[in-house]
Amino acid sequence: MKKLALASGILLHLYCIKAQDTIQIKTQDTIRSRNLMEDIVPTNSTGCVFQQKTPFFKKEWVKKSVAPALLFTAAAATWGEKENIREVRNRYLPNFKVKFDDYLQYAPAATVYGLKLAGVKGRNNMGRATLSYGTSLVIMAILVNSIKYTAKVERPDGSKNNSFPSGHAAMAFTNASFLHKEYGMVNPAYSIAGYGSAAITGLGRNLNNRHWVPDILAGAGIGIISTELGYFFIDKIYKNKGDNLSILSRIQGNDYPSFLTLKMGTALGTTNFLRESELDDKKQVGFEGGLEGAYFFSKKWGVGADVTFSSFPIKSQRITFDDGQDFGNHEIKTQSMGFLAAGIGPYFSHEFSDKWQLTLKLTGGYATTASGKVFVKGDDIDAPNHELQIARYKPKPAFRWNTGAAMTYRFNPGLGLTFYTDYNQINSTIRYRFSDEIKESAELDQELNHLIAKEKINYITLGLRLTAYF
Repeated sequence: MKKLALASGILLHLYCIKAQDTIQIKTQDTIRSRNLMEDIVPTNSTGCVFQQKTPFFKKEWVKKSVAPALLFTAAAATWGEKENIREVRNRYLPNFKVKFDDYLQYAPAATVYGLKLAGVKGRNNMGRATLSYGTSLVIMAILVNSIKYTAKVERPDGSKNNSFPSGHAAMAFTNASFLHKEYGMVNPAYSIAGYGSAAITGLGRNLNNRHWVPDILAGAGIGIISTELGYFFIDKIYKNKGDNLSILSRIQGNDYPSFLTLKMGTALGTTNFLRESELDDKKQVGFEGGLEGAYFFSKKWGVGADVTFSSFPIKSQRITFDDGQDFGNHEIKTQSMGFLAAGIGPYFSHEFSDKWQLTLKLTGGYATTASGKVFVKGDDIDAPNHELQIARYKPKPAFRWNTGAAMTYRFNPGLGLTFYTDYNQINSTIRYRFSDEIKESAELDQELNHLIAKEKINYITLGLRLTAYF
């Protein structure tokens, strides 16, 4: 029995030794053995290696699926609002037609090959990078075209029935992910530039009236997941994650929470924007979207800036006399108010853990507002949509100050999802110019065409940001 136990112990010991990899580490005086596996995974009391169970959200495939899943979810969430979003485009940029998106989609891939030809080392050498890229393109093309010609969604300009998903957005984000894979470890600025150009490509498809917003979001998700799959299959063939990872792994950042974000949220008016003008009797509700970023000089303090666009629909108002009588079935209809604002100021960051981060800010800047029209609408008006324009309004550019707080959950050191809330204040002066019919009356012309209203435009935004750290 003792011999059997002794033999079993010897066999177990030999098995554990065989299962362990060792390397030789040279010192100045001696050469000593060191067990590599002990540096990587835990062992039990006998020295045998055992595997720890990886938490679900730390599994590699889960982390790689987060961004595409968010984009697909956003595409589904905006599907029912795509017509309203197009109305915003038609309201502010009805005649926009600049074909930059046809060329910008290829910029990240061109950057990869430019860097490689210049001798800048990336994740892989030229041959393997091309093989990974080609595989990604094949996967992307299969996914995009199989969905396009099955769904048969009409384009917003009515030209064809192949709108969903956007091929340009899929190509742009495939190329951006290619740049991120090859050079994101060298410098996060490459990743930010790549995904930034891809986002601008997607915006161009919407501004040129070629795609609905859900088309672009879905195309972006397909582009990212296609690149992940392309690299996954080629890495399996080569049996490693890259040709030059041992070199790139030595590159370290400064751990400062500098970031760049894309944000979208709901904007809630805390004042009636047209109270003095008497064109609305309620507080407005709209939406906000934009870019925001900050560079931190330490782990706590930095300076940042944002560029945002917000739009607020104005509800139609029934026409009444001073004595309260209705003016038939006629209404005053005012076009939505849109603000383009930019600001700069100090940012403060506090990390509760390696996953949760709080950011506070205070910025000041400039806000400009689009001009709009005021109509009378009634069934008896013989005009398109039964609407007759009676005036135009033009707010003057004004100072905007903004303060806000944001809480970020970091999926990994380079990417996080942020819930944010901001408070904005603009004191705007709006001038009204009335139509020719009113100008013909000297009394009305003097009274109305010099009408100026000073409005307090205060609103809170609640929304989400996709945050990239660099």
